[in-house]
Parts: sequence; structure tokens; C-alpha cells
Amino acid sequence: MDLPRPAFMDSEELRMFEDAVDRFLDDHAAPAKAARWREQGSVDKETWRAAGAAGLLGLTVPEEYGGAGADFRYDAVLMERQGVKNALGFALSLHNAVVAPYIVDYASEEQKRRWLPGVCTGETILAVAMSEPAAGSDLQGMKTTARRDGDHYVINGQKTFISNGLHGSLIVVAAKTDPAAGAKGVSLFVVEADEAEGFGRGKLLDKLGQEGRDTAELFFNDMRVPAENLLGGVEGKGFRMLMEKLPQERLVIGWQAIGMIEAALTATLEYVKERKAFGGTLFDLQNTQFKLAECKTQATVAKTFLYHCTDMLLQGRLDAATASMAKLFVTEAQARIIDECLQLFGGYGYMLEYPIAEMYKDARAYRIYGGASEIMKLLIARSL
Repeated sequence: MDLPRPAFMDSEELRMFEDAVDRFLDDHAAPAKAARWREQGSVDKETWRAAGAAGLLGLTVPEEYGGAGADFRYDAVLMERQGVKNALGFALSLHNAVVAPYIVDYASEEQKRRWLPGVCTGETILAVAMSEPAAGSDLQGMKTTARRDGDHYVINGQKTFISNGLHGSLIVVAAKTDPAAGAKGVSLFVVEADEAEGFGRGKLLDKLGQEGRDTAELFFNDMRVPAENLLGGVEGKGFRMLMEKLPQERLVIGWQAIGMIEAALTATLEYVKERKAFGGTLFDLQNTQFKLAECKTQATVAKTFLYHCTDMLLQGRLDAATASMAKLFVTEAQARIIDECLQLFGGYGYMLEYPIAEMYKDARAYRIYGGASEIMKLLIARSL
């Protein structure tokens, strides 16, 4: 893609960071290592610590807590490069740009100093537990409860589809402190998983794609959590916190998707220019050129809109409807483009030894998690 970067994304510091990300991914997320992650169902903890040592964790965490003190632009570059390098199985963006902001914005000063340094070194791996077997996009339908008992809360329930569910050691858990109050009864708790009595992990879930992400169920059986681990210190604020952070989470998904789109287009263009057919190459056929022209157009529009939304986010003006448009458009474009690219590979596109087949599997979840496409349409419709 030859789309020029807007001025706010075009700086020497960002380009230097991009080079550093590429070097790290070449060293620590090469195809053989990514394949091993898929086989074992998770990224090695050593790789997390290596990312911390390379300065890729806690990008937006303030410097006084061990972070880089940067802004979302750096997370966007990291996610895009992961997509381009076929390394999105490493859930850096979930750790950095989805979960860490809850700690930075809502935890107490003492908790920030206790938790965030490990987040930045990779000693602590973050996860967020919202979805349940009977409550996905409808967060108000969650059944997990938290009852105050002296200086602790007792949490009972179950969460599912939790990324970093196997290795996550600091987990933001959504629970009902007042089951009768609807959204106003939801609270968020920070669970120190290695120390929490009554905490359990299920086995890794067998997924269609994204096998390298350790996705698991979590179980809370009279799990005791210190009362001070209630984020924000007041019950019933959890749903508002979730809604405040979801626009950024949806941009996170969009930036990962655009990186995968770029990887798909690059791989496909290389393939069709080499593949011989009908006395020439596949690229010589007008149909191939037209299909790739359509794909490039969709990708360019998607990335342009992502730039716009990122600029709005940095200014504090990104609203839920616009973020929903970004997630909806980019992930739907991702699905169409990767499907067209796989078609151009022919039978080889159906072989898992080709990255395009892995992308095809991995891309399917993007239209589901972080709010399904149908939920995005509902949120957008409310702005009409």
C-alpha cells in the first residue's frame, strides 16, 4: 500500500520505533516460532519478557511506573507491523492497549506502583474477563457476582473466550455487585490470579484460528479478592469504565486487521506475479488485476478511516459510533480481501503451509470479538 502517512503519524521517532519492532519480530516471532505457538496454544513467557526488555510493553504507561509514556500511535505501529509480519498470535495489543489502560486510569496510586512495573517488563501478563457462556456482546446479561464480605469480595461465576487466559497473572474481571441494577450493578475487579483463593483456569479452547493465543475459560468458586482491588473504589462503575474503553479496543482490532490485510495483499501480489498460467503469469490476466485493484481500494479506504479515527482518539474526540464504524468497516473489508486473495492462490491457498490460509482462519474472529458486526450496526444506528 502506497498510502502516505498523515502528519501526526509521520515522525522520526515513530519510524525508529517501527524499525525496532521489525527487528524484534524478525528475531522473536519468525515463522518457525509462530508455528510453534500455534502448536502449543500459547506464546512462551520468555517471549513476553523479551518484549519487555525491548521496550514493547506498556507503551502508554507513564514513565514513573516503568512504561514508555508514549501515546496510541505507537500501539498502532506495533499492531500494524505484527500484522504485516504474521505475528498477531502474540497478544501484545491486548496487554498494552486494551487492559493496561484500565490499570493506568482507574487503579489507585499504590496499585499502579505495585502492578505496572511488571506489566512493562513482561513479568505480569494482563487479561480482561468479560464474556461468559451466556453473555457475550450483551454484557448486562453476565451472571458472575461479587459479594462484599468484610475486607474482601467473594466472586462466583465463569468467564469464557479469555485471551491470555492461560498465562494471564493480572486479570480485570467484570462482575455484578448488584444483580438487580442492570448496567449500574456491574463492577470491575483486578484479580491477582497467582494469589487468589478460589480461582481456576480451564483447558485451552480448541479454536478455528488464532491458535497461538492462549484462550481459556476462567472459574471463580468463592474467589476472595481484596476490597481495594475494586477498580475506581466504588461499586457500580464497571459498565461505564467498559464503555469508556471500548472505542479504543475497537480501534485496536481495526489496526490488527489492517496489518493482516497488508500482509495478505503483499503475499498475493508476489504469488500472482510468479505463478505461470495460460502462457503468462496470473497477474497478466485482467481478472486478477481487477480483483487486486478492488482489494487495494478497499484497503486504502479502510486505512484512511483508521488514521482519521486514531487522530480523533488522540484528541479525546472518538465516540462510540465512529469507533464502531471503524471496526465494522475494517473487519468486513478484511474478510472480503483475504477471501479474494485466497482465491487467487487457487488450491495452494487451501493449504495451511501457505500464510494466506492461516490468515483466512485467523480473520474470522475479528467480526465477532470486541463486539460482533451486528452489535456495531446497532450502535451506529443509534447515532442516526
